[in-house]
Amino acid sequence: MSLATLIETHGYWVLALGCLLEGETILILAGFAAHRGYLHPAAVLAIAAAAGFAGDQFFFWLGRYRGAALLRRWPALALQTERVQRLLARYHEIMIIGLRFAYGLRIAGPVLMGTTPLPAWRFAVFNALGALLWAALIGGLGWVFGDVAEAMFAHIRHVEGWLLLGLASAGAVFWWLRRRWSRRRSTR
Repeated sequence: MSLATLIETHGYWVLALGCLLEGETILILAGFAAHRGYLHPAAVLAIAAAAGFAGDQFFFWLGRYRGAALLRRWPALALQTERVQRLLARYHEIMIIGLRFAYGLRIAGPVLMGTTPLPAWRFAVFNALGALLWAALIGGLGWVFGDVAEAMFAHIRHVEGWLLLGLASAGAVFWWLRRRWSRRRSTR
């Protein structure tokens, strides 16, 4: 099975699954694949935005209904509650939209917001705007990476597998380092 067939067959559902959680690496790879013609660019943006929106909505409602238990289970998360509430009181629109761009808060942020008196409809509206912006910017980075790679390697087909592998590896290392840094921070 060729790389193209693999991406065309599994690309959309892998993108959706990845974007339900953190998803930046998967979305960059999907943007690159869209640039190469393996995935449709509009479909990549729509799936990424919808899955990103759905994931954050799920975590918001998890916080709304199970927030107290989650905060007891993860005391480091509970320490952020007061700061999040204070920031939400002043900048709720910016906080909701920008949350998906904040490393380490992609899942914890909506959970914490769910524990606050923030109206669910307000979270949903600004979450949708943030998901659209996030999908366009991060997916666009993958597209630009494809454009730059194509300019550097005039006939990219013979190295595109290595480029995708390199991009995926860099994303995995970045994810691992970010996770490790978050764990160190939460234990202090």
